[in-house]
Amino acid sequence: MARFKIIIDREKCIGCGACAAVCDNFTIKKGKSFAKKEIVKEIGCNETAAAGCPVNAITMVEVQ
Repeated sequence: MARFKIIIDREKCIGCGACAAVCDNFTIKKGKSFAKKEIVKEIGCNETAAAGCPVNAITMVEVQ
């Protein structure tokens, strides 16, 4: 079964909270986005959060 790793480029992240607004796996700490779970079994709302990031700071890669 596929798993996905969430990668957040914190240098790009502007802390706008768009990801946290659409997905409960994201939170904002010290002005930057963090994933509560970095490895997930299902993409779910994480993909929506990545797509909605205005600076494209969130990517997801499939891992074994």
